[in-house]
Amino acid sequence: MDNQRILIGTAGWSLPRAEQIHFPAAGSHLERYATRFTVVEINSSFHRSHKPAIWARWRDAVPSGFRFSVKMPKAITHTARLNVTRDVIAAFIDEIAILETKLGCLLVQLPPSFALDPTTTEHFFNELRAATTVLIACEPRHESWFTAEADTLLCQLGIARVAADPARVPPAGAPGGSRELTYFRLHGSPKMYYSSYSNEYIDRLADRLREEPAKARTAWCIFDNTT
Repeated sequence: MDNQRILIGTAGWSLPRAEQIHFPAAGSHLERYATRFTVVEINSSFHRSHKPAIWARWRDAVPSGFRFSVKMPKAITHTARLNVTRDVIAAFIDEIAILETKLGCLLVQLPPSFALDPTTTEHFFNELRAATTVLIACEPRHESWFTAEADTLLCQLGIARVAADPARVPPAGAPGGSRELTYFRLHGSPKMYYSSYSNEYIDRLADRLREEPAKARTAWCIFDNTT
């Protein structure tokens, strides 16, 4: 098994006081986080743009092998519901390009009310793929995205479908779409953004992740729960 293809991190890098003993004492939270994890998911980009100096500071705070997953802005995914121009996509890609080789993945999370529209989906992801070479994961939440037809479309577009917990429908708990990338996104269950995971769950997840490199080029696992 190639362990470098299994990447584990969290959404954000703030270190709770109770956990700081597990990290070096010196450095920023991100610098300390990067001594224990090799990837992190940036969610703040969903809410607002960041100045070039901020992206550069984050890039320079981590080792060369560290990778960021960047969540696309809600203005694109939720307000416009993917119906944006090429220039809007290019502007976001230009903003995050400051991360350089440390940009490892893009996360496109869709609102629960957003049903699959094949025409809009194909146009958006074709434009996005033309704008960047990094891997792309999509986290849809409407049940219409979890059909064989939707999975085929995502495969054709080269887009991985996130495996989420808790899963809104059973297929949402398994990776889908393009298998070039596997992306687990764990929000806490049964209480989202709060519940911890048992040791038994972590053991099962570890076994599952060990199987993924045979199917995907890279397997990401992001914990997005505060505990």
